[in-house]
Amino acid sequence: MNRDYQVTAGAEVHCELKSKTKMFSDSYNNYGTMANTNINEIDFAYPGTLPTVNGYAVELALKASLALNCKINKKMHFDRKNYFYPDLPKGYQITQARSPIGTDGYLEIEIDGITKKIGIHDIHIEEDTSKSTHYKEKSFLDFNRNGVPLIEIVSEPDIKSDKEMVAYLEKLRETLLYLNVSDCKIEEGSMRCDVNVSVSKTETLGTRTETKNVGSIHSAGMVVLVEAKRQIEELEKGNKIQEETRRYDEKENKTTLMRIKEVGNDYRYFPEPDIPFLILEDSEIERVRENLEVLPDARRKTYLEKGISLGNANKLIQNKQLSDFLLNLEDIDLVIASNLLLGDISAYLNKTEKTLKETKLTQEKLKDLVKKLSSGEITNKVFKEILTELMETEFSVQEIISSKGIETINDKSYLIEIVNKIIEGNKNSVDDYKSGKDRAIKYLMGQIMKETKGSANPSLVNQLLLEELSKR
Repeated sequence: MNRDYQVTAGAEVHCELKSKTKMFSDSYNNYGTMANTNINEIDFAYPGTLPTVNGYAVELALKASLALNCKINKKMHFDRKNYFYPDLPKGYQITQARSPIGTDGYLEIEIDGITKKIGIHDIHIEEDTSKSTHYKEKSFLDFNRNGVPLIEIVSEPDIKSDKEMVAYLEKLRETLLYLNVSDCKIEEGSMRCDVNVSVSKTETLGTRTETKNVGSIHSAGMVVLVEAKRQIEELEKGNKIQEETRRYDEKENKTTLMRIKEVGNDYRYFPEPDIPFLILEDSEIERVRENLEVLPDARRKTYLEKGISLGNANKLIQNKQLSDFLLNLEDIDLVIASNLLLGDISAYLNKTEKTLKETKLTQEKLKDLVKKLSSGEITNKVFKEILTELMETEFSVQEIISSKGIETINDKSYLIEIVNKIIEGNKNSVDDYKSGKDRAIKYLMGQIMKETKGSANPSLVNQLLLEELSKR
């Protein structure tokens, strides 16, 4: 790509909100049901019907705005965005054009160890359109999605590369998931992205194009690359870039023209006459702020401070149910706890196709388990033997251990006898240890654990073995 040009990009992200009903009616908001069943007269603006604002959807939008560091607009109003298209049965969309719920926010991303703020121009609430499906020469409409509440998150033109675009969208998706605002399932259409791209040789931004409904976060990064390349090639030929709407073809890895870009006046915005002003009280804003979920960055910081590796911290962040389970555990070794959750416990969940909530494992059980492992009261071998009972029964860790007769051996006098027996029977390994060969101690430990059938306290065995070897 020609380095004389500076690439500038932004994103407009639509996220459907996780409410039970639609934005302005009591029709169900439920993906996957039979087409055209979650609809009523309000969704079609039948004469005599009036929209009613979904208060919970407004609260979800407020959560997102606060988490993305936005200024909150306490007095809001909805507008009608007028245009004719088959997926818009009312002939207009109810949206926030002049008074978005959140403005002037930002989201921090990290690229190659460098932190950067991506500005959020605004977050506004609106209703979704219907879903169009095209087959050969026919088009089909599913009005279940019509009126579903969503927020549109409009970034500032602060994104300068495909890497930054991917990092921004991944961080945004991660944040919204942890807020429980949206399920962000791109494959189901609950998170959709439009990518704006322009190029320029000066600090003045070039003419931007908008690529609509990009199908994945990876593809959004590719759009930045291929659309910038296309624009540069056009400019180098002496052509002008038009403000236009385009689509991305993943197979061909290129954007193609859909239509010349509309301007705001084309939509004939005017205030929605059937919905009064919406007022947010300070007390309500503070209530939502105080109850915000702990977000990924704060969790990652806590995990690293507790000694969890960066790799495991990121794995925990990617699995919210595990992260939630671990978050409030105190006074235990979180490194051991995270290893258990990411290791054998996750393997059990995958094998049984269960979630943590569908098992009998409680935080108290996990705390007790970690304490017994860290003190050497039980071994990893014992843990593996009791895992199924831990996950499937109400019994405590100690009750399961006792019922199986697999108590860890902590009797010093008995263990010293075993240690000396192994030392006497492995003279060559003892000599290797004295000559500085580290592997010898591991071998001797293995023989002792084998002799005790894995039931000996390994930390105690290690201590006794070193003490007895020092006497020789």
